[in-house]
Amino acid sequence: MERTRLSKIERLLQKELSDIFQKQTQAMRGVLVSVSVVRVSPDLSVARAYLSIFPSERAKELLENIRANTKTIRYDLGQRIRTQVRKIPELTFFIDDSLDYIENIDNLLKK
Repeated sequence: MERTRLSKIERLLQKELSDIFQKQTQAMRGVLVSVSVVRVSPDLSVARAYLSIFPSERAKELLENIRANTKTIRYDLGQRIRTQVRKIPELTFFIDDSLDYIENIDNLLKK
């Protein structure tokens, strides 16, 4: 039962964060930020969001920018989901490099 509730909250956070990043990156041509997965702690106090950033060359720069604006992103998220959750979790962002890892394995297997 508890895991079902956490899964629903994780999906809600993923959807809303994806929408926030889509709106913020519309002005930047050629940049795509997507939220691949969100993991929430059992007490709903911390959410870890894994971001897939394209192009991957600018990933570090964009991640630092996102981390610098975490409070603003959390506020925007709170405005969107305040009627559905009691407490807005603290956000931490990480780069999801699984696609680069898969591409590297494919290249190694082709050799």
